[in-house]
Amino acid sequence: MLRIIDARTGEPVEAAPVRRGLTRVEAHAGGPGLTALRVLLVADLLVRALELGGTPVWAVLAGAPREAELRAAAAALGVRPFEDGRDMGAGLGEAQVIHVGVREEGRVADGGVLVEVAPVLAASEPDPDPAVLRLALLTRPRGTEMELDTAARTEAHERLTRWRRAVAGWARSPSRPIPAEVRQRLREAWEDDLDLPGVLRVLRQVEEAGQDLPDGARFETYAYADRLLGLDLTHDLGAPR
Repeated sequence: MLRIIDARTGEPVEAAPVRRGLTRVEAHAGGPGLTALRVLLVADLLVRALELGGTPVWAVLAGAPREAELRAAAAALGVRPFEDGRDMGAGLGEAQVIHVGVREEGRVADGGVLVEVAPVLAASEPDPDPAVLRLALLTRPRGTEMELDTAARTEAHERLTRWRRAVAGWARSPSRPIPAEVRQRLREAWEDDLDLPGVLRVLRQVEEAGQDLPDGARFETYAYADRLLGLDLTHDLGAPR
């Protein structure tokens, strides 16, 4: 069961309090920029986590300046499309409304649950591979301000390259089921206030597990986690060795 911290109260709440009830995830992002992209990424990850738990979700984007540019940048980052929320009516029957945004910028609506996202400071130009940027943004808790400097981008690039190559290699072995304890650790991480750095730690442990974990099980673990992370970890499948 996914529980998130409501930034308005500081208390954990169920992201989907009614089984199979509709949850509206509303992203409040400003104009194009890394902070706005981080808001949309967090909203995208929240939608994915809810859907993995069987919750129907309505994802909407509150009005934002230069919206077309923002949507294009988000799509390049692997964020799935959000509906236009500017003209939505009231009383649509949602069991839960979750707002995602930067509170101090004053763009987050009252009511519902607030998932707060901290700003991103950039000390270099964006990486040409959007998946590297996506991974870099996942490495820090969403409520922590982060500096996306050259070192952070280089670390993300090296990790993504290594994981994609590893996944392609593991795919050559017979498939094996994900060990129950590994699946549990993954779900415990993302269901605990959407702890994405925790999910990445589990994947690193799987990578470093040695011969005790068959390669086929590693592949299935990474493919499963990527349904949430959206990093295209199977990108190198079929590529020459």
